[in-house]
Amino acid sequence: MREDGLLIAEAAYASIDTDAVIRSNLVQSGSTLSAGNRTYDLSKYSRIKVLGFGKASGRAVQTIESILRERIHGGVAIDVRAGESEIVSIEKGTHPRPSSENIEATKKLLEMAKSPSEDELFIVVVSGGGSSLFCWPIAECEQGARLYEDFKKVGATIGEMNTVRKHISEVKGGGLARLLYPADVIGLIFCDVPGDDYKTVASGPTYYDKSTIADAERVLDKYALKGYALSETPKDERYFEKVNNIRIVSNTVALDAMGAEASRLGYKVVNVGPSYYGHPKQLVETMFREIGPATAVIGGGEPTFEVRHSSGKGGRCQYTVLEAMKKLKEGDVFLALATDGRDNSDSAGAIADASTIQKLSEYSKTIEQQLESLDTYTFFEKTGDLLFTGPTDSNVSDLFVLLRR
Repeated sequence: MREDGLLIAEAAYASIDTDAVIRSNLVQSGSTLSAGNRTYDLSKYSRIKVLGFGKASGRAVQTIESILRERIHGGVAIDVRAGESEIVSIEKGTHPRPSSENIEATKKLLEMAKSPSEDELFIVVVSGGGSSLFCWPIAECEQGARLYEDFKKVGATIGEMNTVRKHISEVKGGGLARLLYPADVIGLIFCDVPGDDYKTVASGPTYYDKSTIADAERVLDKYALKGYALSETPKDERYFEKVNNIRIVSNTVALDAMGAEASRLGYKVVNVGPSYYGHPKQLVETMFREIGPATAVIGGGEPTFEVRHSSGKGGRCQYTVLEAMKKLKEGDVFLALATDGRDNSDSAGAIADASTIQKLSEYSKTIEQQLESLDTYTFFEKTGDLLFTGPTDSNVSDLFVLLRR
């Protein structure tokens, strides 16, 4: 049963492999580049530049460079890890909190984007984590770090956070599209937002933003948060006329691959969807309502809960597995994984079955006490149930699997 769960998870990771999905969406033949459903005559451009930000950007720009090596004139990407590339500079930034590293890296990227002309082409990789890695001006980065801490305490959704982020920034909410106008822009969007909301990835730097300052104010008022300086996002639609945003991967792509693998293994598949945002307890209850003999229940999203202290180690996925342990029966397996390979730790998540529950009796804390401590990593480290992938260079939020024999 554990092996089946891991095979299903590995199918998901294979489906969102950054190198593979870039090569399937960017195809060069002579001087013609096919990008999504459009073609570009590369010979008409005086310069082609590559920009990127987010956890998939380093690997993605390396692949783009290998496809268009002789035609690229330069570029900058901002990832959580520095990387090596012959033409594009891969800068290291911090996530989830912006820092001075992010400011310096963004400054280099914006210098590369300075004074664009009509005969230039920019290929922009937009992926999860970009909201903190790509921040400008300095005031945004300072406010962004505080915003993350404030929202973590109140349990707000990533959508609500991104609404505010767009209105404290010059580059989010279509700001980058305005800066790159009148050049042609190909946006390659790796969606980490539950529900496949591509327009909000990295707070939507290449998409037209319908939200207003009033929307951001309503979010802040909802949680009684003060002291943020808001500005309006670009509303002139001409800035977006030459932008071609291509949907590369999302949580749905991973779930489809999981479902296909579970079916191949002989399970009846129930997909509860890619857009779960609520408390982990509610997700667990939803999945267990759907379970039956020889069934695989799969789902995706980013569960949220309030973090009132920071003494423990671990992330959303490990927390959700602990919640699931309250309902596990003999013959059930539950696993949860972060698709970027980091569940607020070096672990991607955890797996549990009846043997995990048996090991719990060896420790002094109950499941509720483990959840309250937020020290999920230490518990699963002791039981041997942590899952490791290493950094995946991709990110489409979290994945959940419940199997019954």
